[in-house]
Amino acid sequence: MRMTHLFGRTLREAPGDVELPSHRLMLRAALVRPLGAGIFSLLPLGWRVVRKVERIIREEMDAIGGQELLMPVVHPADIWRESGRYDAVGPEMTRFHDRGERDMVLAMTHEEVVTDLARQEINSYRQLPQLVYHLQTKWRDEPRARGGLIRVREFTMKDSYSLDADEAGLDVAYRNHWRAYERIFRRCGLRFLVVGADTGMMGGSASHEFMAPSPYGEDLILICPTGDYAANREVATFVREAPATDAQAPVEEVETPNTPTIQALADFLGIPLARTAKAVFYRGDSGRFVFAVIRGDLEVNETKLRKAAGEMGLTPATAEEIRAIGAEPGYGSPVGVRDAVIVADESVRDTPNLVAGANRPGYHLRNVNLGRDYEAAVVADIAAAETGFGCPICGTPMTTERAIEVGNIFKLGTRYSATLGATYLDAEGKSHPIVMGSYGIGSGRVTATIVEQHHDDKGIIWPVSVAPYHVSLLSLGGANETEPTEAADRLDAELTAAGIEVLYDDRPDRAGVKFNDADLIGCPVRLSVSARTLGRGEAEIKARTAAASTFVPLAEVVPAVRRLLAELSAGLSGDPAS
Repeated sequence: MRMTHLFGRTLREAPGDVELPSHRLMLRAALVRPLGAGIFSLLPLGWRVVRKVERIIREEMDAIGGQELLMPVVHPADIWRESGRYDAVGPEMTRFHDRGERDMVLAMTHEEVVTDLARQEINSYRQLPQLVYHLQTKWRDEPRARGGLIRVREFTMKDSYSLDADEAGLDVAYRNHWRAYERIFRRCGLRFLVVGADTGMMGGSASHEFMAPSPYGEDLILICPTGDYAANREVATFVREAPATDAQAPVEEVETPNTPTIQALADFLGIPLARTAKAVFYRGDSGRFVFAVIRGDLEVNETKLRKAAGEMGLTPATAEEIRAIGAEPGYGSPVGVRDAVIVADESVRDTPNLVAGANRPGYHLRNVNLGRDYEAAVVADIAAAETGFGCPICGTPMTTERAIEVGNIFKLGTRYSATLGATYLDAEGKSHPIVMGSYGIGSGRVTATIVEQHHDDKGIIWPVSVAPYHVSLLSLGGANETEPTEAADRLDAELTAAGIEVLYDDRPDRAGVKFNDADLIGCPVRLSVSARTLGRGEAEIKARTAAASTFVPLAEVVPAVRRLLAELSAGLSGDPAS
């Protein structure tokens, strides 16, 4: 590809509101262009990278027996009503009417559709197991689209679905996907961790996420340094201290002026935060008021609280809503409240005689105890794990790291098949729901995450496996110098004939501009010819990651490029030992 013909131009600067390195560099390198919030066009360079990522995905899915199909992006709403998700999913699902006034939705995911296919196509155990996948457009009306391709509203996802006769078959499919995902991400050049995760709107019994460490990641993961444990903070657990054994003391009201925060209260009374009870108020999506109670030295994990309370979503309550249940902002207490679902953390259950609010300004209650002074509808782990908390397996203090989710896998079980009636007959003619798994990778997000992990202050550094082109070829001749252009033309033809992909910068620009764009676009190898190098019968060759360039005879350019690409490809085979 000659850059004089390339659709898309590089930019010296990105817009000022761009935050993430991948967003900035993909804009500057002419890989993407925005159309609207969370909606992007992939320019030819970006589309080449995404296609290579998707080729790797297809190869690894085919290797574990996947069959590619294609399911629609527009769904009748009725199938989502059958599964129960039409009303459960919030405004991130786009609903509309067709010209016949039928309710329709844009695909967020395809569990319902694949289950509908399964109930049409499968009726016997002899047809199981099955594994199908597709790469298809998804639409999720994200409230916080950000970071270029990291969090968008329209995106392409590989979602695959395993169909099995029993849980043992699902376990095999789950392991196969786990290993396939590891190979996919290694081949793409990503560093990643596998962590336990929340099943979210997908449902099911288990989920794991493949997380690529990045300081700009939206997810926080808890990691045990020994390797015993890793989990998304949304679900991470930790070792809790042994329950206190103090005898319950009588409740005592105490005046506490100007103490609307837990820290101010602890300082005023001269007690540790662990001797206080923190009240946190929410309005659930169902309309119920959710009153969370947790020990003052801990924070509420909203994902855990949502699951414990049985709510699809939670919104912080307003002062008016708090007062409507008989509580007082800043001095809230579960003692005496009404019309609220009280969810207590295990720390409150295990710690007697806590100081809690008195539900009136300037006063608190000493020696409040769960079970004696108030009851909770649910007692559960709703605490957020933090750096330094003990690993739940070995007790070692954990560390935290930010990361980007690049893939996830779910054990759905019979969540959808039982609801939609996707069943099979066993050898005795007895009907059973098909046991399912769901597995996703966003190809655009993977592409952006590669840039997050592979860049420097000059631009992108593509792994060979996904680079838009293998070689940036630069003709460094002046306006009246034909020899470098002719030599570059010959090298372009020779490299292309050898199966090496070339981005040929034949523009009539200064050498500095061409070098800068080559570094910005980030092809693995830079090859240049000039009157000076041709005077010695050589070309200049440099790996994007190398500090210095070398010179090779013109007759040896093709084998030299091949050797260098082979060296740069080491470690991208998908083999964990590589």
